[in-house]
Amino acid sequence: MGNEGLTYKNSGVDVTAGYEAVKLMKSHVQNTFTKGVLSDIGGFGGMFALDKTDFDEPVLVSGTDGVGTKLMLAFIMNKHNTIGEDCVAMCVNDILCQGAKPLFFLDYIATGKLNPTKIASIVEGISKGCIKAGCALIGGETAEMPGLYKENEYDLAGFAVGIVDRKKIISGQKIKEGDVLIGLPSSGLHSNGFSLVRKLFFNIYKYDIEHYFDELGSTLGEELIKPTKIYSNALIELNHKFDIKGISHITGGGFYENIPRMLPDGFRAVINRRQVDIPPIFNIIQRLGNIEIDEMYSTFNMGVGIVMAVDPKDVDSIIDFLRAKDEAAYVIGEIIKGEKEIYICH
Repeated sequence: MGNEGLTYKNSGVDVTAGYEAVKLMKSHVQNTFTKGVLSDIGGFGGMFALDKTDFDEPVLVSGTDGVGTKLMLAFIMNKHNTIGEDCVAMCVNDILCQGAKPLFFLDYIATGKLNPTKIASIVEGISKGCIKAGCALIGGETAEMPGLYKENEYDLAGFAVGIVDRKKIISGQKIKEGDVLIGLPSSGLHSNGFSLVRKLFFNIYKYDIEHYFDELGSTLGEELIKPTKIYSNALIELNHKFDIKGISHITGGGFYENIPRMLPDGFRAVINRRQVDIPPIFNIIQRLGNIEIDEMYSTFNMGVGIVMAVDPKDVDSIIDFLRAKDEAAYVIGEIIKGEKEIYICH
């Protein structure tokens, strides 16, 4: 390098690109602001004023998650304005399971080389997700890490905080024999099982993202990139109107891992497979991969993003309420006595 002075920029980190990214994302962030937000973009910490007027004993509920290898599909398609919505969904859907109303969200983006336009596109998706969830994007971090990440790749994670009155916390402890399981449809694969999906479609069958499937009515890429559904609109009001005993977010680990998480000891969830409305993408995956049905239910959501346990007397009213909110809810099973596990009857 001769006498040229070493700088952060010629070491691989361009701080001016970071300033440009903040400028481009500012409007997306501000679009999410709710009345509790006290800070603006660029501060050291996001501030949120808690309104406790509707709560006798407010409890904060938090959740954190990422998007997993679905990010690699965004890289392949060079489409980055939806993946942030997945990140919000993975966090807020978890805290909705405890009955909490999402309040605010923070993101973390790490990349090999900071591209301001790409970062702003990612934040655009995060903003859309926050608006759907009813929460504010009050902070985040974008880190440029040359050598740790490839130049055109990035990782994305998020953190959400919600609030619930202690008496309305959904813990699963009131679940009893005879309770009914209601499923809420997913928007597709959501953000799980993509390591298997990528191996099947792109490594084994060598499809490209433009491959058209008649069963899907779309290209493979269009189906796989669909954002994870956010269930705030249905679940927040539902928890106020009805006694919801348990809620499971069907994410990594599918039915087998997630449904038992809401069960108290001594009770088993029984799913009637014939009642599960399975979208075409899962049938295609199972057929092409010659995958055992139990493997499918332990990897994917199979078209069901949320499973809730409710009293039999409330089933019809809850389904009517959800359908009025354009949620095609339906009964998929019941609770019986037994080991704390799930049984899928064929």
